[in-house]
Amino acid sequence: MGWLAGVLILFFGLLASIALHELGHFSFAKLFGVRTPQFMVGFGPTMWSRHKGETEYGVKWIPVGGYVRMIGMLPPRKGDRPGEVRQISTGPWQSLIESARGASLEEIRPGDEDRVFYAKKWWQKLLIMFGGPAMNLILAVMFFGILLMGIGTPTPQPVIGSVAKCAIPAGSKLTDCPQGYTPTPAASVGLKAGDRITTYDGRKIGSYDQLQGLIRDSGGRTVAVTVQRDGKPVALQVPVTRNQMYDLNDTEKVVNVGFLGITPLQERERQGPVAVADYMGELTAHTAGALLRMPQKMVGVWNAAFGDEKRDPNGPIGVVGVSRLGGEIAASESPTVEKVAMFIALLGSLNLAVGMFNLVPLLPLDGGHMAGAILEAVKKGFARLFRRPDPGYVDVAKALPLTYVMAAVLIVMGGLLIYADLVNPIRFNG
Repeated sequence: MGWLAGVLILFFGLLASIALHELGHFSFAKLFGVRTPQFMVGFGPTMWSRHKGETEYGVKWIPVGGYVRMIGMLPPRKGDRPGEVRQISTGPWQSLIESARGASLEEIRPGDEDRVFYAKKWWQKLLIMFGGPAMNLILAVMFFGILLMGIGTPTPQPVIGSVAKCAIPAGSKLTDCPQGYTPTPAASVGLKAGDRITTYDGRKIGSYDQLQGLIRDSGGRTVAVTVQRDGKPVALQVPVTRNQMYDLNDTEKVVNVGFLGITPLQERERQGPVAVADYMGELTAHTAGALLRMPQKMVGVWNAAFGDEKRDPNGPIGVVGVSRLGGEIAASESPTVEKVAMFIALLGSLNLAVGMFNLVPLLPLDGGHMAGAILEAVKKGFARLFRRPDPGYVDVAKALPLTYVMAAVLIVMGGLLIYADLVNPIRFNG
């Protein structure tokens, strides 16, 4: 039951995020007077719908997205009267463009001339299309604000969580201590889990970061250490050794530093708004880099789905995989607060990824229409600057061949992710 509850939490959380994304588009479309016949969550056959005013609200059976149907998304060709549909021109791509244009214009009714999307001012079109990704970005900030400011982030304390039996160099494939191993300095002097290190080499310890730096700088020396154990101070002389460890500023670089053999206890500490802003900045940069590497990441998904390659835990994931992660988190033995924190972090990350992905300036993504609106603003600005006639709206229909190719790619990517999530899913290790 716990696993199923986790699946449903993530599934409906994702659906709610999709609905709010579409609400962002819908709100600005209504504000600027665009007629919106449909507001749908999902694709495919309709599961449930209800008409209110001029709009049909509903849920469809395939929960992998959603849409708000606005009339006049594709403009008529220059020189055509509003609503006029010309004969289809020759050539396969031109025929495709004019067919789509005709279908878009046919739903324009008398009196809709000022309610079509293409006739709106460029900044209104920009806001309508940005409203969806903006909603996801706001949700991401909200989720991470709750996580960092309300629940707090795991922060290492100068308290021993566990003591290693032996020194295993960074990057080693060893998982257990070899036969005849030498105990770590911490194990050799009897340091225990729960000991709070109060002084190290004569310095008072206020944080684990401070302690870690002192340990790394004291390799090869015997250091005086005082710990608080069961409410009493215990003084020890610890012969600190050296070990191959990852550099603190470059996790791919291995350095030879002082080594004690302890793992710190993690406690959640609440952060302030500045920490939320910093975290969002770092995560946004990381997400942008992941989007740029998407083709490479999808190759990895293919190899994991149809080969023996291990699934990248930081790679793309579909709605099935997200729901499975929710089930594994709920069924884990982690404390309740940790489960809640992981659900919130996952929903925040998903909303950030969805919001940024939709900003990619290619149709049919929101960013493609935003790029058209910005291009229209630039063209109008140059026309005013050089006292030329208003160039009017940008004909985004000309980008339809690329749009169909992009749509096919997105469908293939979605199908591949669903298959990979079923046969070789990303798993939660908690």
